[in-house]
Amino acid sequence: MGHPRKALRTTTVGAVSAALIAGSALGLAPTAQAADAVRFVDITGDGGTVLKANVITPAGADGTHRFPLLVLPTSWGLPQVEYLAQAQRLANSGYVVVSYNVRGFWQSGGEIEVAGPPDIADASKVIDWALANTPSDAQRIGMAGVSYGAGISLITAAQDKRVKAVAALSGWADLIDSIYSGRTQHVQASALLDGASLVTGRQSPELRQIFDDFYASNLSKEQDMINWGKKRSADTYVDQLNKNGAAVMMANAWGDTIFPPNQYADFYEKLTGPKRLEFRPGDHATAELTGLFGLPNDVWTDTERWFDHYLKGADNGIDREPPVQLKSRSTGGYEGYADWKSVGSATKKIALSGTTTIHTNVDSGADGGIVFLSSILDQLAQAPPVASIPLLPRRWAAVWQSEKYPSAQRVRGTAKLHTTVTPTKESGTLVAYLYDVGPLGLGKLVSNAPYTFHGQTPGKPFDVDLELFSTAYDVPAGHRLALVVDTVDPLYIEHNPTGAQLTFSSPANDPSYVSIPLREQ
Repeated sequence: MGHPRKALRTTTVGAVSAALIAGSALGLAPTAQAADAVRFVDITGDGGTVLKANVITPAGADGTHRFPLLVLPTSWGLPQVEYLAQAQRLANSGYVVVSYNVRGFWQSGGEIEVAGPPDIADASKVIDWALANTPSDAQRIGMAGVSYGAGISLITAAQDKRVKAVAALSGWADLIDSIYSGRTQHVQASALLDGASLVTGRQSPELRQIFDDFYASNLSKEQDMINWGKKRSADTYVDQLNKNGAAVMMANAWGDTIFPPNQYADFYEKLTGPKRLEFRPGDHATAELTGLFGLPNDVWTDTERWFDHYLKGADNGIDREPPVQLKSRSTGGYEGYADWKSVGSATKKIALSGTTTIHTNVDSGADGGIVFLSSILDQLAQAPPVASIPLLPRRWAAVWQSEKYPSAQRVRGTAKLHTTVTPTKESGTLVAYLYDVGPLGLGKLVSNAPYTFHGQTPGKPFDVDLELFSTAYDVPAGHRLALVVDTVDPLYIEHNPTGAQLTFSSPANDPSYVSIPLREQ
């Protein structure tokens, strides 16, 4: 019978590699001769694990001149040719570029460690190899990557002081806050990662157990899972990263369903060295995607500018631009801010008055969409998930609306929900949605976030403070904003016992509200 999974992996890597190579050839044909041909090499990683890699050096490099080095770890589930188009472009402009398949995926050896210590040790081994085998300058080393490669790059910069600059694209700084925010499993995102790793790689027993405990909502293993995730999060090592002084650029999409933008924004505020934060419409890695095929791409353009300034010393002005750059989901231009706190410097509150009780276990029709698909539709066609707000069944959904706004409201940043909840059971899940509601009552999703509680006393009220996922969205004049809360969403695992109810109230001494961050007019 053979090995069908191995055969599938081989077939898939061939298809993906062919697509990426063809795209890079099409995108770079006019200048492909400016860099030396790609070399495929084996690099010995931590513990002797063989890492499959490719190397491109500037044309004519003869060892008499040293060039800045860029190391690119691959994304989750993608082969080593992922960055070939960008590697050629960067080599054309004077970089030695080494891209390698992280351990556990495709032809590289070992098992998937999810940016664990062996992965970080591997990155340092790749740097060692490049310094010994290419005309690389040990004083000018950068790392970049998309998704998985971004997370590994950030942590490596915290633990290897040779890394002077990083571009972390569609990655994570806090793994737990990404896939377990609000103490709620992001099941569609996790299942996508799980499935991709089963097809393209080799899971370690530890990773398999983490996935199994995650799906099973095994609370006895919750702290172990959190500890495992924190060990694999750059946020844990932010003090060391600041001490090392690497220049850090981070870019992400507003609708990233795997690594939501909040955790990047929070991490950005903790960085004390040179830094830049960019957010655009899209889902996970979709903002960078065209660049992987050699097509014009804002994210990769800024990445090259970042490295040009901090590794080559180019006076290209990127250090003088407002370091926080946002593109609204509703308009096409970029907005610059001095810091993240300035993004939503004005706020309006929508009062969540009265007392409302909803029943659980039924999807009301208010949903966050489908992983990847919904945010891509929003990116390409400004078509986010929708719901008819007047028709949402009040038995399963609590709804509050603002007055009609006489002028456009430019939502920027992180909306925050504060309310009082009285449960009938000790555990439960709620999902909050913010909608832009037009004259006919059709609501377009602005943001959402889940919240899960355990160990509460039935019948006893408690406070809930929940940050919705950060966004940039323009609400037209004449529209309203609506906050909807229900208990079931296909994006998340819910924890509502059968027959449970949730009551939302607004005590006089602690009124409930949702705070909307707005760009100053």
